[in-house]
Amino acid sequence: MLAQAGAFPLTLIAVWLLARAGVPMSWEGVALVQGALAALVAWWLGLAVWWRAIELVFPSGVLLARGFDLPPSVFLVLFVLFLLVYWSTFRTQVPYYPSGRGAWDAVADALPADRPLAIADVGSGLGGLVLDLARRRPDSRVDGIELAPLPWFVSRLRAKLSGSRARFLLGDYEALNFGHYDVVFAYLSPAAMAGLWRKAESEMRPGSILLSYEFDIPGRMPDRRIVTTNSKKILYLWQF
Repeated sequence: MLAQAGAFPLTLIAVWLLARAGVPMSWEGVALVQGALAALVAWWLGLAVWWRAIELVFPSGVLLARGFDLPPSVFLVLFVLFLLVYWSTFRTQVPYYPSGRGAWDAVADALPADRPLAIADVGSGLGGLVLDLARRRPDSRVDGIELAPLPWFVSRLRAKLSGSRARFLLGDYEALNFGHYDVVFAYLSPAAMAGLWRKAESEMRPGSILLSYEFDIPGRMPDRRIVTTNSKKILYLWQF
């Protein structure tokens, strides 16, 4: 939003100069100028490449959407849907990431098989990993915690319909005591890894395991790196 707002006065100046030079400007042309300048602002702000692409096409997308003459209720429904899915991503910097079957297999293989376990998936999304582990390890307690309401509701519904013993909690994993678990699994984002390590280091018991899919913890050498079978992504393991 700041990138688009910052580009707007530059767009006014650019369009005025082009008009003075005799260059005809349509609304589509103005949208392209606005998008290009917003992408430059995003680059100046140091945003990721994909954010620059979004800034580039956003004004043209808005113009295209206006052409469909959709009722405002459509945009309200979409806004509420995205809000329920992504919730406080702006604060946590952790968007929804589905882990997939390769990660589930790698996690299951990494778990100690000689005793029942208490396992937590922090940021459990739609509950796929938690339901899979609860099915594979009926001797263990498997919990998922999710901050976004809609994925949490879907995971609770999936557990109820399948008769799973898995438990799903609504809330921030910061409120979860890692000391109550033998294994903690996370598939978060690079922005969250330092905080995750601080919490794990202060709360997890000796002998417990922290697993992180795809994202390493800077400055903390993992005890194992497990390459998943179908995606070739890494499952990192730290033993406390």
